[in-house]
Amino acid sequence: MEIQIQHNNQLIKRCKKGDKSAQYTVYKKYYKAMYNTAFRIVNNSFDAEDIMQESFLSAFTKLDSFNETVTFGAWLKRIVINNSLTALKKINKFDTVPLEKVIINEAKEEILDYSLLKVDDILEKISQLKSNYKVAITLNLIEGYDYKEIAQIMDISYENSRATVSRAKNKLRQLLSQ
Repeated sequence: MEIQIQHNNQLIKRCKKGDKSAQYTVYKKYYKAMYNTAFRIVNNSFDAEDIMQESFLSAFTKLDSFNETVTFGAWLKRIVINNSLTALKKINKFDTVPLEKVIINEAKEEILDYSLLKVDDILEKISQLKSNYKVAITLNLIEGYDYKEIAQIMDISYENSRATVSRAKNKLRQLLSQ
């Protein structure tokens, strides 16, 4: 693990100096994960590819602002997520509802056996959610962000992020129980 971290740090230093082979090595190492992150948010392979390319270009041009207190992969993922959300807003897919207009009904949760579900089935059901639900649940369940981080990323209040994730989970449960 220590050797891997040193290797990554050396690659990033070479990238800062404009070494094209180091940039290509970093690209090959992270492109698939960054594409998947973008795709889960925008749900379009062409847009995800563009976002991933723009994110790498942005990362390589802004390497001087990279702070080594976080891993390069986490820093790059944040750029990809921000670019994905910007792309969603540009194409007007991102629906937001003010928290004041939302009525939250407490419902008894049915106990279902989810152990028989396949990952592809769950991802397919997530892709059927409204775009703001899809983004919120992807950031929470797949990317591992907490409510505070989701609020910052989506530029909404903490309470709204909790409510959005909760509603997204409820809607996903409904889709999975069908």
